[in-house]
Amino acid sequence: MKRRAFIDRSSLSLSSLLISPKIFSTPMKNKTSKNTFQKSPYVLSTWNVPSATQEAGIALEQGANALDAAVLGVAVEEANILNTTVGIGGAPDRDGVVSLDACVMNHEGNGGAVVAVENIIHVAALAKDVMEHTPHVILASKGAQKFALDQGYTKENLLSESSKKAWLKWLEKGNYTPEINIENHDTIGMLCSDGDGNLSGACTTSGLAYKMHGRVGDSPILGSGLFIDNEVGGAVATGVGEEVLKTVGSFLVVELMRQAKTPQEACEIAIGRILSKQVGKPNFQVAYIATNKKGEIGAFSIQKGFSYTQHKNKKTNNVPSNSAF
Repeated sequence: MKRRAFIDRSSLSLSSLLISPKIFSTPMKNKTSKNTFQKSPYVLSTWNVPSATQEAGIALEQGANALDAAVLGVAVEEANILNTTVGIGGAPDRDGVVSLDACVMNHEGNGGAVVAVENIIHVAALAKDVMEHTPHVILASKGAQKFALDQGYTKENLLSESSKKAWLKWLEKGNYTPEINIENHDTIGMLCSDGDGNLSGACTTSGLAYKMHGRVGDSPILGSGLFIDNEVGGAVATGVGEEVLKTVGSFLVVELMRQAKTPQEACEIAIGRILSKQVGKPNFQVAYIATNKKGEIGAFSIQKGFSYTQHKNKKTNNVPSNSAF
């Protein structure tokens, strides 16, 4: 298939990454919403991930559509072996197995997801392939891996030596306690708005460290880890997925924006919904970032320490988020 004219793999910093061979092969079809206001491309990402955010931003500036840019951007962190919460090098489950989850949504309301995938690095691109090349929305575990291999992905050992060492140390006590703002990072969720004003997003993770084998959190679940409505806006979540799942968090944020709440108000209300079920200060973190069609941005978390990264007008910067505590 003919690749996008704006993609010159020799000039992209991700040229050495084993991303889906078809990530840019699908013709870009941008249908602009009737309610489009903001047409200057921009990117929002959970946590301090300047390289990933800038990669997506550059792609948008070169003419990429929002979904291709988001998948390209998060692939930077999926390939970062030093990041213990995403992709290769991700923390394993309690059995020592690294499994990855991801989802994507485009401006047309279509989505794809993969859960509990082993030995495949770029699961966000794989989720995009599920959306574009199957009649399904979610593929899981061995079925997702088989689909990946059929699509030209290669098997990789995802357990790094440092993650293995940390897991072996954890086994000495075996206490499962999610860490707030672990290494000031977690799931990477990314929202992109392209030159046509269309929104898309991607969310990718290795899940909670030392989780039970087979556990799936919010990240690959449309409406929880990520939700896009091109007439309204988009939102992504990060933190303890069980709490996001119980409130269908990202969908809630977008629906609040549909009811004329600003992205900031929507994020704060969604965090409040979680806190309303807690007694006292919780010992976990959840955070949301959101944007609407006007290009307004919101971010809010339960605990201090959360931040998001944005790229706009060829500038990338990290922004601390307000929090409930």
